[in-house]
Amino acid sequence: MSGESFERYFRSIRDDRHRRPSGRLWCPAADVYRTNDGWIVKVDLAGIRPADIEITIDGPVLSIGGLRRDATCGEGVSHYQLEITYSRFEKTIQFPRSIEHASIDRDYRDGLLILRLREEQQAARAANR
Repeated sequence: MSGESFERYFRSIRDDRHRRPSGRLWCPAADVYRTNDGWIVKVDLAGIRPADIEITIDGPVLSIGGLRRDATCGEGVSHYQLEITYSRFEKTIQFPRSIEHASIDRDYRDGLLILRLREEQQAARAANR
């Protein structure tokens, strides 16, 4: 095996630790709204601690990821029925143009993450008022 093959193999093992048994990350539902000054992104993240949410922007792509943990399970507890996914999650949203310079207001309540992205031009105009 070449050095590149070893690296690819170990990278795939490392990535698999955070995947569901099906091999896919959990992908939460999201709504995206266009506003006069930017965007509103609403993501269904019930049961997620705010500290476990990661938000990144790369050009026109918004990525929201993290981990939903099951704090109920412990010693003396066994499962009877499991339908909720507890694992790493990732939601990627492609915008029609770059959002790298947008300001982001973040609100998390009642299981919904609400991001308000204000485009740079609009944010500058609002600050000058």
